[in-house]
Amino acid sequence: MPVSSSPLGIAALLAATSAWGGMFLVGQGVLRHVDPFWLTLIRYTLSALLFAALLLPRGAAPWRKLRAHAGPLALRGVAGFGVFSVMLLVGLAHSVPSHGAILMATTPITTQLLRWALDGARPTRSTLLASAMALAGVVIVSGVLEPAHGAQGGASTAFGDAIAFAGTLGWVWYTRGAARFAGTLDVVEYSALTVLAAWPLLLLGALGATAVGLAAPPAVPGLQLAWQGLLYIGVVSSAIAVLAYNYGVRSMGAVSATAFLNFVPVSALLLSLALGRLPSGHELAGMALVVGGLLLHTAGARAGAAAAQVAPVPALPHARSGGPCGAAS
Repeated sequence: MPVSSSPLGIAALLAATSAWGGMFLVGQGVLRHVDPFWLTLIRYTLSALLFAALLLPRGAAPWRKLRAHAGPLALRGVAGFGVFSVMLLVGLAHSVPSHGAILMATTPITTQLLRWALDGARPTRSTLLASAMALAGVVIVSGVLEPAHGAQGGASTAFGDAIAFAGTLGWVWYTRGAARFAGTLDVVEYSALTVLAAWPLLLLGALGATAVGLAAPPAVPGLQLAWQGLLYIGVVSSAIAVLAYNYGVRSMGAVSATAFLNFVPVSALLLSLALGRLPSGHELAGMALVVGGLLLHTAGARAGAAAAQVAPVPALPHARSGGPCGAAS
């Protein structure tokens, strides 16, 4: 990753996480009229239409790539859009919002542990420290340490929390796919083709959940009441934010990009402030920790990239022997 690409990557990731923070506030009203399965289908129907429009000027090339990689793209899209969205919303129905904020904040750590286990990429101490700082900040912002946030109506929230956490693994896998397809698809193509490939499966999921009684189609009056929120969720948080996030992944890598998910609850707090709700002392302290963790993580990533660029390349043993490498030099 070129160091010069980091500022644009940071801006894109902040825009994406801010849009998702707004989605939490808007989604509270929308979920009164549309259940999680159908909300997921509607939001990605809107984003699929926008992405298809973005691909039209590119001619037939993206559609050939879609046919060539339809299966892997559909699986990544279902994991990142269907599994993550539905399981997070269903889990929160059996838990409390503060727990959801904490579970989203575990995504950077989960990504690092998976890279360590699957790729052998051991995280640096500064990366782990930055993640711990950001996670601690999210815990404080969420208010889960307050006595009133222990459980929902005095009942255990373990079931809902487990469902929501399992859903975050879908987003981690989607994020890893952005790096896997980096040499084949650009940011727009990966964002658009994963949505388009996954859309038939999202439709089948909503219909199947309705058939077995897990979901109910939204009523027309409910859609009329929620159309503005649906438009925001479908266009801003499910299309523009996905594009910005995938650009950030390409610019800064999966680990650095997922670290910015810690900013989602902070952005929701800032939007609440803009709407007239003053933050408490613990919310301000938690926000400072999150921002500090993100700055530390970004500084460490940029320092590592700069060191990699200036590191000398060792000479090959046969470089002077007139072999292929010697001739090339």
